[in-house]
Amino acid sequence: MNLDRIAGIAHQPDGRAHGVVVLTHGAGGDRDSPLLQRVCDEWARHGWLAVRYNLPYRRRRPKGPPSGSGDADRAGIVDAIEVCRGLAGGSLIAGGHSYGGRQTSMVVAAGAAEVDALTLFSYPVHPPGKPERARTEHLPSITVPTVFTHGTSDPFGTIAELRDAVALIAAPTEIVEITGARHDLASKALDVAALAVDAALRLLAG
Repeated sequence: MNLDRIAGIAHQPDGRAHGVVVLTHGAGGDRDSPLLQRVCDEWARHGWLAVRYNLPYRRRRPKGPPSGSGDADRAGIVDAIEVCRGLAGGSLIAGGHSYGGRQTSMVVAAGAAEVDALTLFSYPVHPPGKPERARTEHLPSITVPTVFTHGTSDPFGTIAELRDAVALIAAPTEIVEITGARHDLASKALDVAALAVDAALRLLAG
């Protein structure tokens, strides 16, 4: 399994995979973020092949934020989904943390890649302290089941703001609230990965 093209790392299940999960990182991170590692481990435990990969800007340089319009990163997401689609049969779920999740949702909203569901972690509803700059204009175009896993202390959006954003999506949705967590979704009390995966499996089951 060669994932060098997308700088990807696969978490393999025991036996034949039920489907594929393709996840990427936030603006300041990379594929090795603790959150992505835990979530991919959890998907593999449920019998899914899970891949965490670096966005194109992160492949170009090891540190620093994204640059430009995001077009290159969205093209990289399309590429990653297509690469991973060939790795196993079954459903394909895509998503990511913060910037990576938002860009993935934009790809799916635009119809640039087909997925069976989205799983978005710490969706950046707006920049911190700037609720007037909502990042929600594409959400009405999302037509697949979508899980939002979100901390109740996230400066990129309150739970109430997230609920208003999620209401723009006509497809089935679920919000997984992580009490007390901030943007990194770190929690000593809750198993964030297990809650997010369970929610996604529920939505897929219909």
